Amino acid sequence: MKPRKPPPGQDDLLRARLVEMIDMRHELVKLADLIEWEVFEWEWAGFFPSHTGRPATPPRLVAGLFYLQHAFRLSDEAVVARWAENPYWQHVCGETFFQHRLPIDASSLTRWRNRIGEEGVEWLLTETIKAGQRAGTVRDDHLKKVTVDTTVMEKNIAHPTDARLYETARRKLVGLAREADISLRQNYNRLGPQLCGQVGRYAHARQFKRMHKALRRLKGYTGRVLRDIERQMDKVVEGPLKSRLQEMVALVNRLLAQKPKDKKKLYSLHEPAVDCISKGKAHKRYEFGTKVSVATTNKGGFVVGMQRCPAIPTTATLCTKRWNRLRS
Repeated sequence: MKPRKPPPGQDDLLRARLVEMIDMRHELVKLADLIEWEVFEWEWAGFFPSHTGRPATPPRLVAGLFYLQHAFRLSDEAVVARWAENPYWQHVCGETFFQHRLPIDASSLTRWRNRIGEEGVEWLLTETIKAGQRAGTVRDDHLKKVTVDTTVMEKNIAHPTDARLYETARRKLVGLAREADISLRQNYNRLGPQLCGQVGRYAHARQFKRMHKALRRLKGYTGRVLRDIERQMDKVVEGPLKSRLQEMVALVNRLLAQKPKDKKKLYSLHEPAVDCISKGKAHKRYEFGTKVSVATTNKGGFVVGMQRCPAIPTTATLCTKRWNRLRS
């Protein structure tokens, strides 16, 4: 259901307003005054087609948390926890009085990101640029010429090794099979972790023949669990659980079929779009993430555009839809 507009705040004789507790010259207070928060209510309303159910979280609260999370490089759990301790953050998110409880559950931010998608996030960047224009940081002549460059946006994944990927795939398949009430012949919950650790010890000792032998056994464990689930896939009732199971089966099949020299390898099960990119750095030869294209103004270095460039190792592309709208 679409979010409802919060009712106008009323005075409370027992509590002081946030504007009476904080310094109105603070940078976050000035930023909150420059952003037109009503834009998110208008533009994000289309992502809630249903008119039934529980009302969604106010868009200003979510947009404010996204801004704070990006500015201070925090996780979903950390930004929600610090919000309950910081009156300036609560003022940015539109609160009138200081709140002592968490505003939302941290998992709600993930659901909001999935719902608004790339188009909804672009409006966050658009309002950032407009706030810079209102503050005088970005002038119209600055937008006439921009610099476009690419970099790597690293993903929060563990260093990909075959042993860790095989063991993670087996563990995820066993967990989904348990949810779907699929009875496995053998789940290897005891042998799998032991063999995964043994592979690492053989590699550290440079006993590569034993390492490859243990790795083949570990791959066999994952393949047996996979084939056991595929044989019983028809027993699972149609629904979200079966869709998740089919997606995981497809990923594991891709993992087991890939070769060391293959292109577009799978490096993470929870982030399948991760690429291995060589940056030529002496201290870090490879980075695992996604290539992104960034456009900044020549004067001031203000970011006016950003886009992910999947499967583009050397060239850069830039989505200028929002930027062209600002210039027009």
